[in-house]
Amino acid sequence: MLNVLPAPLVGAIAFLLLALNVFFWVPILLLFAIVRLVLPFKAVRLRIDPLLVAIAEAWIAGNSGWMALTQRTAWDVEGIEGLDPGDWYLVNSNHQSWADIFVLQHLFNRRIPLLKFFIKDQLKWVPVLGLAWWALDFPFMRRHSEEYLKLHPEMRGKDQEATRRACEKFALIPTSVMNFLEGTRFTPAKHAKQQSPYRHLLKPKAGGIALALNAMGDKFRAILDVTIVYPDGAPNFWDFLCGRLRRVIVRVQSLPVPEHLMQGDYAADAATREAFAVWVRQLWHDKDVQISLLLEKAGR
Repeated sequence: MLNVLPAPLVGAIAFLLLALNVFFWVPILLLFAIVRLVLPFKAVRLRIDPLLVAIAEAWIAGNSGWMALTQRTAWDVEGIEGLDPGDWYLVNSNHQSWADIFVLQHLFNRRIPLLKFFIKDQLKWVPVLGLAWWALDFPFMRRHSEEYLKLHPEMRGKDQEATRRACEKFALIPTSVMNFLEGTRFTPAKHAKQQSPYRHLLKPKAGGIALALNAMGDKFRAILDVTIVYPDGAPNFWDFLCGRLRRVIVRVQSLPVPEHLMQGDYAADAATREAFAVWVRQLWHDKDVQISLLLEKAGR
């Protein structure tokens, strides 16, 4: 534990350990990914992809290691027992901070298959990490506004096609498809701009989860609905590195895959979109109530 040191020094040490972990594992990851790129055959992918996953899991374990060294976090976690690393899951969570990624990876690493996130397209240019996300088949998504799509109707459906292509790869080996229904991190400004009907959440966007269910719903063992609560406030990335994340509450609920939503065409059928909207709104209402209760219990 380094908590006796000044917080900025702890942050610098944590950042150094984070960077060393990245620069150790990413070149190994890229080496195998290049082999897969040069030999784009299903038989090769079936051999290489499990190796890539094992490398990524070791990378995440390294992150958990420096977190244990630099953090003094009280973890209050329920619902992660009995999960199967050899099956498929669709994982959904609320989103408040970059720390969410580390929390989710730390708790789920080797309990379920590697989490595959939908990444904003512009993030593929992030040095080193962009290459790592490409190597791990994280789908890069362009999220266009409705105003943009009205001016460029030819772009409508591009994200859906990218999701379908990604899900085809995910179906080959056990995978956990990770989706943040809000589509972005919660901030009070975004909450006010949206006029969100929820106290602790932004409005959910059902498109990503709908396409994942349509593409490979029969593969998913369950939907893992994750609620993350920071009783002392969501930390920014630097606060997290400095060890200022004192408490985190995580609740995981395993939900059955809604079979009645798997068959419809979300993009083309208004009735299917409305059915998804009803299901998501109820999910989000329940999560909002749960967050209020958890915060109240934690003294917030």
